[in-house]
Amino acid sequence: MEMKELVYLVTLAEEESISRAAERLYMAQSSLSQFLHQFESELGTKLFVRTSKGITPTYSGKCFIDHASEILLEYQRAKNQLWDNENLAAGKVILGISSFRGRRMLPKVLKKFQEIYPKIKVEVVEAHSMKLEELLLEGKLDIAIVAMPVTKLKSNVETLKKDEILLAANKDHPITEKMHQIKDTDNYWISLKEAAEYKMIMSGYDTILGSFSRKMFTEQKLKFKADHNDISAAMAVSMAREGLGLAFTYQSCAEEYDDIRYLRIGEKGVFLDLGIAYPADEYQSKGARELEKVIREVYTNNEYFAMS
Repeated sequence: MEMKELVYLVTLAEEESISRAAERLYMAQSSLSQFLHQFESELGTKLFVRTSKGITPTYSGKCFIDHASEILLEYQRAKNQLWDNENLAAGKVILGISSFRGRRMLPKVLKKFQEIYPKIKVEVVEAHSMKLEELLLEGKLDIAIVAMPVTKLKSNVETLKKDEILLAANKDHPITEKMHQIKDTDNYWISLKEAAEYKMIMSGYDTILGSFSRKMFTEQKLKFKADHNDISAAMAVSMAREGLGLAFTYQSCAEEYDDIRYLRIGEKGVFLDLGIAYPADEYQSKGARELEKVIREVYTNNEYFAMS
């Protein structure tokens, strides 16, 4: 048995689809299907049940794949320690970040890290913060940038930077007639009560932004109107640009456009922390720690885009 075969099995279990797994593995669907057939024949038992919707691990298959996952994780830990012993002369770091947040800051981080450590590959995994926590707990990431407070991690999370939650609106949206100027600035704020008079575009319940924004309405005993309740943060802002409603976003993700305005929520603003997280109780590689240094430097030296 080869390590790549374990990777195939774990990917099949995660995707629950031969076609999606093949796409993720950059191989032909027929080749992956043939591998699975031959592998099951060699074991003398079925690892997956074929259904009209895809594939599902059998009980025995799940037990086998759980062991395969552990083997792969231990193999990755062994490689990390080997690369550390070679003083970062080679290696790989798996970084988790949300695609929305990473779009602005990640290219700068990767460029600077590559200049310092050209022989270390950074593999990027994109997911929202709650999913990134799950991947950290499963040991599938070496380091991640997550929105705080974390909900599942108990340790190995340190604050990176404060981030402000803003409202994005088309510059011709009626709410701009009610906004208030922030003293000594060119920026504006709006109360959540005033915002609640208009249609909102909400991110999913399983995201930090979606859960946090709903919590704000609940705490102020306000009701909101929304035709869209499970929209990605990036798509929500794009819809707000078209005047379809108001969308919550992070200041660290705010990009300048001629047709959009970013408004502070309340006169003092609403903030949460960004954090850098490691797998709980796992070995922290030198490569991951060096990447953290670069992340902190880039986030410290690059000011966020102004609200308006």
